[in-house]
Amino acid sequence: MDDVYELYRRGMELLEAGHNHQATIPLGRARDLSPQHTSIREGLGRALFHAQRCEGAAAEFRAIVERAPTNDYALFCLGRCLQLLGRHAEARQPLALAACLQPGRRDYRLYRDRARARAAG
Repeated sequence: MDDVYELYRRGMELLEAGHNHQATIPLGRARDLSPQHTSIREGLGRALFHAQRCEGAAAEFRAIVERAPTNDYALFCLGRCLQLLGRHAEARQPLALAACLQPGRRDYRLYRDRARARAAG
């Protein structure tokens, strides 16, 4: 089962079924075989986030942002990971960028504002 697509597909099935910890295994293997594919990294980041492994999730979303700096979803998820890690000042930038890229997203603005408030006080 070392075919990248099969690993990705299996990991995404597990993720969609709510088996976040289990999903990290095939998605992690797929990422190791094909680290340039942002869709794999996004799936792995989501699985890690939902498994409450925010440090690893932040690394995956950061890698996506490095390859695609206008990916609003990856920016948002990176910011959320940083918030959950208590790194509110660091979370401000990716959350602000996500909110600028998608000004209609109320959730992006809400978390951006929370990061600003927590970093300031």
